[in-house]
This record gives sequence, structure tokens and C-alpha cells, in this order.
Amino acid sequence: MIELPEAVVLADQTNQTLSAKCIQHAVAGYSPHKFAWYSGDPASYGKLLDGKTIREAQAFGNHVEIHADGMNLVISTPMHYLDQDEKRPPKHQLLLEFTDGTALSCTVQMWGALMCFPQGGPSGLPDYERAKEKPSPLSAAFDRQYFDKLSAKSDPALSAKAFLATEQRIPGLGNGVLQDILWTAKVHPKRRISELASGDTNNLFNSIKSVLREMSDCGGRDTERDLFGNPGGYVTVLSKNTVGKPCPACGASIKKEAYMGGSIYYCPGCQKI
Repeated sequence: MIELPEAVVLADQTNQTLSAKCIQHAVAGYSPHKFAWYSGDPASYGKLLDGKTIREAQAFGNHVEIHADGMNLVISTPMHYLDQDEKRPPKHQLLLEFTDGTALSCTVQMWGALMCFPQGGPSGLPDYERAKEKPSPLSAAFDRQYFDKLSAKSDPALSAKAFLATEQRIPGLGNGVLQDILWTAKVHPKRRISELASGDTNNLFNSIKSVLREMSDCGGRDTERDLFGNPGGYVTVLSKNTVGKPCPACGASIKKEAYMGGSIYYCPGCQKI
């Protein structure tokens, strides 16, 4: 599932690799998926995109916004670049065939948006609209004052996970990147925000900024893949890859638990509740 670092990487790679490519044929909804979200009828995407040229891409939260001659494509799923002689995947929710024989495929893993609409028009995707309005945690505008305002407006009974990864308070920060952010700050996912001392709050803010920056600069997390199918260069401390392994800081065994409809990973030695 892509989050902010992967969206940043995919947008950069789109600019480097897909810019100036002309879409010969677009197919959306080829493989039905219950949690693939489109704007309007996916059968209309060919009419909307055929003949359009990719111009530029930007990341907003966990969404990649691609401009194509007056149209916007907003994608929050994994994206895969396919060479001329590379076999097309048998299942996909969006496939763009370019005039030079290359292609871009998108396949939803759990859920994801594949929206197509005129630039300046409504997207119908609230999370994306909020992400465009709020400062990215990678930007200077996301400073300590802004973070403190987010905290002050939130229910003090919220856990650290609920505060960071729900209601799109920080667009693009989800349950995946959350784990290493909290480990770096030495904050347990279940710990209430109201219980954090000033030093803990400062550590949490700094961790959000530094961990997301490192993940983005390293090409995304090693649990996700970039435009070319390569895993990211950021080696996750807490993820499905490290459960049961020793914490690199204290040596305690990394734990996994079900919490808030998903999984949390934590070090019982470093992250006390």
C-alpha cells in the first residue's frame, strides 16, 4: 500500500520516465475490484485519455497526481512501468499503453483510487482534496507550531496511532510508515497523546519529519516497490519483515498485535506503554 514516501518516489519517477509520452490507449476497470475507486464510468477513460500526453506529476499525501493535456489522473495504488517487450499483467485496474510501445499498469492491492477528471474540476475524492490543502510533513510549512495545533484540536484520549494515522490529519501518513516513526520517537502506538511529556511530543514531531524524509530520499520502504518493480531502499525497523527479530536498539523481540482494525509493530523494550 503506497503512502507518502512511495507517492513522492513514484511522482519523481513519472516525471523522469513518462513525461512527454503520448497515451495511445487507456483501459480502466479491466479487472473488477471491489475497492478500486474511479471517477465516473471507468469505461470512459479511453475517450478521456487517448491521444493525451503526460506532462508532469506531483505527490499529494499518498496520491500521485499526473497531468495529461488538460486531464488529471490521481492514483493511490502501486504503479508499474512496462517496457516495449515486457508482458502486460493479466489483471489490472488501469493500463496506459503509450505510442512508443511502453506502458503503465496499476493494480489495487487492498484499496486505491484511480481517478480521471478535467484539471480544475472536482475529483470526488475527499482525502486527495484535503492533501492538497494541507502542508506536507516534508515541507517547511509543517513546523512545530502547525503540529501543536493539530494536537490541540484532537481528542486527548486518542492513542498515538489514532492521532497520526486517522482522519488524514497528516495526509499520506498511514499505518505503514507509522511504525518506524513511533519506534524512532520511542512512543508506543497505544499510548495516549495526552500522556506524552513535552520531550516525547518533541521527539514525535522530529521523528515524523526525519523518518518520512529518509524514507522518501531512500526510494521508499523495502516493503513496497517503485515504478520499475524495485523494493525501496529504506530498510524498515518495524514491519512484517522484522516480526520476532531483535530490535536494533535494545535487542528485545519485535512484536506484532492487532489494533484498531489493523496491525501494530513495536519494541517492548524501547516503546513502553
